[in-house]
Amino acid sequence: MKTILLTLSFLAVSFGGWAQKFAYIDSDYVLLHIPEYAEAQQTLNQLAIDWQVEIETKMQAVERLELAYRAERVLLTPEMRAKREGEIQAKREEARALQREKFGVEGELFRQRQELIQPIQDLIFEELKEIASGSSYMVIFDKSNQSNMLYTNPKYDISDRLIKALGFVPGETIEPEEDSKEEGESILEKARGAVDSGAERVRGAAAGAVGGASGGARGGISPSDPRSKD
Repeated sequence: MKTILLTLSFLAVSFGGWAQKFAYIDSDYVLLHIPEYAEAQQTLNQLAIDWQVEIETKMQAVERLELAYRAERVLLTPEMRAKREGEIQAKREEARALQREKFGVEGELFRQRQELIQPIQDLIFEELKEIASGSSYMVIFDKSNQSNMLYTNPKYDISDRLIKALGFVPGETIEPEEDSKEEGESILEKARGAVDSGAERVRGAAAGAVGGASGGARGGISPSDPRSKD
């Protein structure tokens, strides 16, 4: 990329007028002006929170089963142990499968993002093609995605021009309203609350299971009973 940029700079200096054939945009700044993008992001964030809570709930159920099994293991026959271990493993794999399904490389979140964001990207690209064609730009860079663009001359920034072409007013970015911020914080608090509540239930179940097993071992099983041997 550095070689390309140096070559372009050399050509711009050598041929003067060619410098005006290149431009750039800041796509992050442009997207802040598009209501559909803000709505898409809000939808994706909500889906991610809901799915994460669902996955955490399943994982906590697995932890409860595992803790209860550890506390009761000494009381179980080999056949019962194998059955319980199989059930725990099946539940754990179910939670992992849900995580892959929702957050995997080509999971549901990825597909939803493509479905919601791709039309917006296509619209921007079509407008950029019109601008490039009308102004004879050879290349239009994206400042947001070009980490090697160490310096950009504002003279060649056509972000505001693109925003106007899309039908919006430059500078009138979409900021979350106070109610939306509070709602977003409420959603996050609910997600955290669900996880914390589940963790507390796990700790309570573990304490109860251990106490029950210890009491049962002391009161109901003699050292000579075969079930008392591991």
